[in-house]
Amino acid sequence: MSRPKFLVDHDLNEQIVVGVLRGAPAAEFRRVRELGFATRNDAFLLDYAAGQGLIIVSHDVNTKPAAAYERLGDGRAVAGLFMVQQTYPVGPIIDQLLLIWSAIEQEEWANHVVFLPMR
Repeated sequence: MSRPKFLVDHDLNEQIVVGVLRGAPAAEFRRVRELGFATRNDAFLLDYAAGQGLIIVSHDVNTKPAAAYERLGDGRAVAGLFMVQQTYPVGPIIDQLLLIWSAIEQEEWANHVVFLPMR
């Protein structure tokens, strides 16, 4: 069992990452753009994240969930997908990611698509 690790999609508000790291400096975030994957499609990112055990955090609510559900329908794993509406305030998202990171194991998110904030 391990703490969640995150893959930050190229479109995610950087303030979310900064806020989580401020509260939990040991949290692991890999950024798509730093890995050279900014132009890669959803299928590639989901495959990479599954192979690395990374939960994707993204604002891309239009295509990313559909790609994840398609992948799951084909019997392939998803390490986890957290979707965040771009218009939602970052504070509650930061709080939820901090709670998730500190209290819930990485493996518990496998094959789940979750919209933050959870209610």
